[in-house]
Amino acid sequence: MQRIFSGVQPTGNLHLGNYLGAIRNWVRLQNDYECIFCMVDLHAITVWQDPEQLRSNTREVAAAMIASGVDPHKNIIFNQSQVPQHAELAWIFNCVARLGWLDRMTQFKEKAGKDKERASVGLYAYPNLMAADILLYKATHVPVGEDQKQHLELCRDIAQKFNHDYKEEVFPIVEPLIFGEATRVMSLRDGSSKMSKSDASDASRINMTDDTDSIVKKIRKARTDAEPLPSEVAGLKGRAEAANLVGIYAALQDCTSQQVLDDFRGQGFGTFKPALAELAVDKLAVIQGEMRRLRDDPAHVDSIIRTGVEKARAIAEPIIREIHGKIGLLQP
Repeated sequence: MQRIFSGVQPTGNLHLGNYLGAIRNWVRLQNDYECIFCMVDLHAITVWQDPEQLRSNTREVAAAMIASGVDPHKNIIFNQSQVPQHAELAWIFNCVARLGWLDRMTQFKEKAGKDKERASVGLYAYPNLMAADILLYKATHVPVGEDQKQHLELCRDIAQKFNHDYKEEVFPIVEPLIFGEATRVMSLRDGSSKMSKSDASDASRINMTDDTDSIVKKIRKARTDAEPLPSEVAGLKGRAEAANLVGIYAALQDCTSQQVLDDFRGQGFGTFKPALAELAVDKLAVIQGEMRRLRDDPAHVDSIIRTGVEKARAIAEPIIREIHGKIGLLQP
């Protein structure tokens, strides 16, 4: 059996990067794998969250998954905090992982910045919880973007060390699933930075809830350069903003960047941006309509999450009992 685990933080409006880099791929995977999709609210609280907003965001993410085509009847959709075995296994992994492994995690350095002494312990130990999320279900595959590859390597290290320490292949060595175009969507204002919910500028991202005028305006004002689009992908080297927009177009159109350049070679962004805006509006319209319908029916969304929690617990409970037995925890 091949099982996928993947999650997204409920920390504000989902944006185009979340959709193209993760959720769209989940829809494609659900017919070939047993899939477990999670709103990772325990990860969200590594930095302070407004309680009411966190609850609202958790529903919003679930609605976005369903609206995008993740079938709640085929897959498990739930919020992490309601399956306490995630936190329990994370503590066990805190005792397996080495400080040196966590010290190498570049995302902590990026998020903590110069003031890392003021960062939460949770932010530092975040990768151990991520490993617990995956291995609690003995997932065999995880779809990841380039920025998460290091965390998945840590997950593999933890699984290997646990298996070695207890002399049994308890956990699978998880394999990454890395997709093609726009696996890492960049900011519309800075092609060197990832599109992010935490960016102070709303113009840096296309939110899944943006209306048509907002999408058109943001793409029109997206940073580019004065050069026309090249005929070959190699011509995008050193042109981060241009490469980002071409990659977004390719992902939305479900084609390659080279195919986009075949259609737009030699043309300027005065032609390309309106075409990209029209494509983005068209592709997002159906999803946005379904999200609005689900937002107006929170009881339905909550019932899907509750069912997902029950299914997730049914898988997690026997696995955590197995782990207790391996490490010598008394089970009266």
